[in-house]
Amino acid sequence: MISHLGSIFATLMFVWAVFQQYFPYQFRGYIEKYSQRLLSFVYPYIQITFNEFTGERLMRSEAYSAIESYLSSTSSSQAKRLKADIVKNNRSLVLSMDDHEEVADEFQGVKLWWASGKHVGKTQSFAFYPVTDEKRFYKLTFHKKYRDLIIEPYLKHVLKEGKAIKVRNRQRKLYTNNGPNWSHVVFEHPATFQTLAMEQDKKEEIMEDLVTFSQAEEFYSRIGRAWKRGYLLYGPPGTGKSTMIAAMANLLGYDIYDLELTAVKDNTELRKLLIETSSKSIIVIEDIDCSLDLTGQRRPKKEKKDEAEEMKQHPMHKASKEEAKSSQVTLSGLLNFIDGLWSACGGERLIVFTTNFVEKLDPALIRKGRMDKHIELSYCGFEAFKVLAKNYQKLDSHKLFGRIQVLLREVRITPADVAEHLMPKTASRDLQTCFESLIQALESAKQAQDSNKEDTALIQGLSEKSVQ
Repeated sequence: MISHLGSIFATLMFVWAVFQQYFPYQFRGYIEKYSQRLLSFVYPYIQITFNEFTGERLMRSEAYSAIESYLSSTSSSQAKRLKADIVKNNRSLVLSMDDHEEVADEFQGVKLWWASGKHVGKTQSFAFYPVTDEKRFYKLTFHKKYRDLIIEPYLKHVLKEGKAIKVRNRQRKLYTNNGPNWSHVVFEHPATFQTLAMEQDKKEEIMEDLVTFSQAEEFYSRIGRAWKRGYLLYGPPGTGKSTMIAAMANLLGYDIYDLELTAVKDNTELRKLLIETSSKSIIVIEDIDCSLDLTGQRRPKKEKKDEAEEMKQHPMHKASKEEAKSSQVTLSGLLNFIDGLWSACGGERLIVFTTNFVEKLDPALIRKGRMDKHIELSYCGFEAFKVLAKNYQKLDSHKLFGRIQVLLREVRITPADVAEHLMPKTASRDLQTCFESLIQALESAKQAQDSNKEDTALIQGLSEKSVQ
């Protein structure tokens, strides 16, 4: 029986070799075409192929890349042969199934199969280093009675999940603008909301707001608004505005675009920078009250006239003003950047302004709809101090905490100043020394504060007597 089967296989192989060698290519194409049609009558499964490269320029297919990411977890648990690679801009090793492997998947109770394969083309005969032309693909197989379920809901689910996995695994970046172009470095800031010196209730409110925004794509689409949200962070220097931005980026897994307005030539260049930002990002303009004179267009005519007279009398002042106004970005251009038609390009973006003096900003710039949420970062309270003590000294309580709590109620000090005293500067510096140093600084600040109050009261009393 074995010898009989062997002779049959040998005959079939001989016939196939003759067919491949001598039959015309067009004739072979017809045979394959009609044999596939004949097979479709008895074969109950449908197959969809996703090629790695598509188009005339052979660009890597986004669908193939998303499927590869989607199947990475399934492949690592089911496939016996895997490929491992470090993809550009990816934080971790990416596992995918090797060629000619197959894994199963399930969607709404329907089982289907994914297989990987490749087409091998001809090699260049006269090349010094012959390279095989390999075109890989994924093939999806499922029963034909589930066609509608697989083609619409399932494939959308695969592409959406695959892109989400790619975003989670990507190496996040911090961008800055040099003229009309962005350059970047790897974003590795360790700040989180757990280490942020702020009252716990306020932190939870901000975190809930951010997470709700990141999951609200369908809501923004339904109400007809661009998927973006503005945050205004204001407060004295050293209260943690930049740290808050880093914590927001780490919570949501977003990139950061740090926009320097003074390096932008005009409104057109600003619009170009906006278009080149990606989704899942935070666009930051720090110290916006110092970036440009954005309120100059709304000043009274008398104030502008006085400035013009001063320019005539002092030419040097005029030169310095013109140098400061090398950027032609206007308030109107910035407002369009925030919520104009061009702001809808892309989605899932936060726009964050920081300022030390919120009263200096034009009301049109910070109204609701542009800066949707205003967050005040103020001086250090006792709750914020306890977070800093936990971060720097790993302490939840200490006998000196009571004295520090009383002083913090009476003295205004920033979290940055408190952190400086809690920072161990020598190997021999113990906890007691750090807290005593902080108490001494708070008492000195209290004395200076009381002295200022006395001086102010004395001046007011003298002025009242002189009036009388």
